[in-house]
Amino acid sequence: MRGRRTSAAVVACLTVSLTAAPAVAAPAPASAEASPRVQAMLDKIVAGGAVAAIAEVRDGGRTWRAAAGRARMNDARPAPVDGRFRAGSVTKSFTATVVLQLVGEGRLRLSDSVEQWLPELVDGGADITIRHLLQHTSGLPEYSTGMMDEAGIPKERYRTWSARELVERAEKLPRDFPPGSGYGYSNTNYIVLGMLIERVTGRPYATEVAERILRPLGLRHTRLPGASPEVHGPHAHAYVPVTRGGRVVPVDVTRFNPTMAGAAGEIVSTTADVNRFYRALFQGRLLRPGLLKEMQDPGPTGGYGLGLELAPLPCGTAFGHGGGAPGYLTVAFSSADGSRQVTLSITPFSGDPHQAAMAVLTSALCP
Repeated sequence: MRGRRTSAAVVACLTVSLTAAPAVAAPAPASAEASPRVQAMLDKIVAGGAVAAIAEVRDGGRTWRAAAGRARMNDARPAPVDGRFRAGSVTKSFTATVVLQLVGEGRLRLSDSVEQWLPELVDGGADITIRHLLQHTSGLPEYSTGMMDEAGIPKERYRTWSARELVERAEKLPRDFPPGSGYGYSNTNYIVLGMLIERVTGRPYATEVAERILRPLGLRHTRLPGASPEVHGPHAHAYVPVTRGGRVVPVDVTRFNPTMAGAAGEIVSTTADVNRFYRALFQGRLLRPGLLKEMQDPGPTGGYGLGLELAPLPCGTAFGHGGGAPGYLTVAFSSADGSRQVTLSITPFSGDPHQAAMAVLTSALCP
């Protein structure tokens, strides 16, 4: 989750000047090739101040995986190349796919209003359509304002939030603009969409994602954790810099209750699973052609479709999403035809990894 973002660079990292952690490369598994080029780019990200970086690149039938850095700051174990990570707003692409499947089944229309399905949830819901929510043109403000402290740590780190409580937070804030008159990236839109999925299907949005996407595609390492604060399986730990007693110290933020992100950003996944999802999506395995085209259409926003960010690259437009969670940064994009994917997970600490992340994205999708 986290606030408004630009394509490819995605979320703002919390940064301070500290000595960079040394790069420690993890060996690629037998199922994928080692790539000196990918490895060198990840090493550069770690040398610039990240604790760890892991990536998978797919080009047709070939796959490259690499990792750099450490799983924890206080020991020398390398970051796992198959590590789990909090994918943040990559979740939005999963949520949007379920909504569009419901549209394809005739159970919803993009022109339906919030008020039709969720009466009295938000003021002016009769003027906010499902399309507005998917494309961040509803004008609903960001519910997470004030939920983090100055360092970027959740203030109520282990509290369980209901979706309705999150929407109620947003309802106390002024609207950004009238529905349909502008663009404003807001996680609130996707919390409402999660509630909509439950209203239409009678089952939690997480169940629908699991039944419609995770199980059919065999995404065995992707979880919607609900209230569990754990990242299960091998993973790099996440840290944020905090000033205490006049010096900067790392605080481990790997564990927190992700109900504060919900349908907008709770997914925990792997680079392989995220790439598999986007490949299936863009090769037409999850949506009808007309709905996939709608999903990729930026409309009036110019840079955001329906649950997809658009990244202009030298070889054409890439589609996918970036994600941010405390201590994690994700970049996951695909070529429009689904032939090439890249997913990169960074646990940043000092420095700014965005330029290096853009280089990985461009190199992977514009060979």
